[in-house]
Amino acid sequence: MRWSQTFIPTMKEIPADAEIPSHQLMLRAGLIRQVMAGAYTYLPLGWRAVRKVEAIVREEMERAGAIELFMPALCPAELWEQTGRIDDYGNALINFPLVRGDRQVRVVLGPTHEEVVTDLMARQIKSYKQLPITVFQIQTKFRNEERPRFGVMRTSEFQMKDAYSFGTDLDQLNDAYEQMYQAYRRIFSRCGLDYRPVEAESGPIGGDASHEFMVPAENGEDEIVHCDSCGYAANTERAETGRGVPEIAAPAAMSDRALVDTPEAGSIEQVSRMLGCEPSQMIKTLIYSIDDEPVAVLVRGDHEANEAKIRRAVGATTIELSDPETITRVTGAPVGFAGPVGLDCPLLADHDVAQITDGITGANQGDAHLTGVNIGRDYSLDTTHDLRMATAGDPCPRCDGSLELARGIEVGHVFKLGTKYSTALSAEYLDENENKHPMLMGCYGIGINRIVAALAETSFDDNGLIWPLSISPFQVLVIPLNITDDDVMSAAESIYDQLGTAGFDVLMDERKARPGFKFKDADLIGIPLRVIVGGKGLADGVVELKWRTDSDVTRIPLDQIVDTVINELAERTSAESQQVPE
Repeated sequence: MRWSQTFIPTMKEIPADAEIPSHQLMLRAGLIRQVMAGAYTYLPLGWRAVRKVEAIVREEMERAGAIELFMPALCPAELWEQTGRIDDYGNALINFPLVRGDRQVRVVLGPTHEEVVTDLMARQIKSYKQLPITVFQIQTKFRNEERPRFGVMRTSEFQMKDAYSFGTDLDQLNDAYEQMYQAYRRIFSRCGLDYRPVEAESGPIGGDASHEFMVPAENGEDEIVHCDSCGYAANTERAETGRGVPEIAAPAAMSDRALVDTPEAGSIEQVSRMLGCEPSQMIKTLIYSIDDEPVAVLVRGDHEANEAKIRRAVGATTIELSDPETITRVTGAPVGFAGPVGLDCPLLADHDVAQITDGITGANQGDAHLTGVNIGRDYSLDTTHDLRMATAGDPCPRCDGSLELARGIEVGHVFKLGTKYSTALSAEYLDENENKHPMLMGCYGIGINRIVAALAETSFDDNGLIWPLSISPFQVLVIPLNITDDDVMSAAESIYDQLGTAGFDVLMDERKARPGFKFKDADLIGIPLRVIVGGKGLADGVVELKWRTDSDVTRIPLDQIVDTVINELAERTSAESQQVPE
């Protein structure tokens, strides 16, 4: 490809509305342009990178035994009503009516395709002899992202690979899950990403086991905890702590309980400031509706409750913070003044709460708190649970180490779905005795755009992007310095043609521009290998070779340059492939 015959609108200045490096660099390097909030056009360089990611994903999916198909983005809303997700997704789900003749048909733009693929299998799979099977697609997905930001990392339209496995039993599900897990490791390694698999919550997609694949990044939207001693890692929604159940007993020494006025102080910050105490001395009392019944959840004032852990602790199906009317009915007080003393509803407490002596809590009456609140005397617990978000310094749940916090970009997610969708959509098979059973499902997603964005966010320097060979839009950039010099252009054309014939992706910058201008653009777009033709070097029969990450050029005889480039590309490719797990 010749620079003058493609479309690479580079930008010298940092766009004012670009918040993070990946967004800035993808705009400046001419990879993307915004059409509207949450929707981007991929320009030739960006689209070439996306297509290379797709090729790697497709190869590894097929290697893992998955079969490619293609489902429509437009789906009947009734499928989503059958699974209940039309309400779970809320405003994030783009759904609208279509007028067809004298009737309306409500449709959904799929953010994912569990309903469609499960309905397909329900219609086509009848016998256990047809299972297991794993299918996948690479397709545009849609989500009404209310706060699109960070460039292509959080958008309303995005490219995604989603795969779905169907089997008869847990062994088949576990085998499919392991195949996809290992395929993901190969995919992200081949794409040149530094990634970390972490335990995760399934969220609105459902299921009972899942892992996210995170790329550590300062500007990542997700927070993860990890232990460097044993390798344990999880997102904060899922992360366990190594705290055990403490002894539940009244402290040996206790202060008298006292009622204090705290007018208009209903938050932890306001109360701790008014009373001159630390948030860790307070017992935060949250009223939840758990399976439609009120439950008071107690956590230390400087901690955040984890709804996923609360749900697992009691085996609940639904959980949400109670509305103000329910809180007033249960506690006798407005929001912000609840406490465990005298509450007539079940108490569920985090481990740390039982170790608070002379705690401070809401008094279950407006504008008042209690001081000197102690377990055993003022309220009772049978046991405690791990109910809060993990924090830095918590003990690791797997070893004697401690947890650290980091931020990451999610690029992939694998789930064991079980029978959530197959039951709702009657995806059943007959066993050898002609008995019906719901199929066991798994779901496996990869954000194609996010791989490109995560690479841009984590692989750059002051001059621009740094691509790995595997997904770089081009592998080699040939730069003739003086396009009016016949000898320079003849040599550049020969190198360009020979490398292209050898099967490499080559871009030639034959624009009429100063060398410094071309070099700045070359650094900005980040093509891995640069061949510079012209100047005094060509007069001496040599050309210059420079890898994007090297500070110096190498002078190579003109008659050896093509072989040298081929050999060095082969060596780099081999080195990159050695990082890929088998």
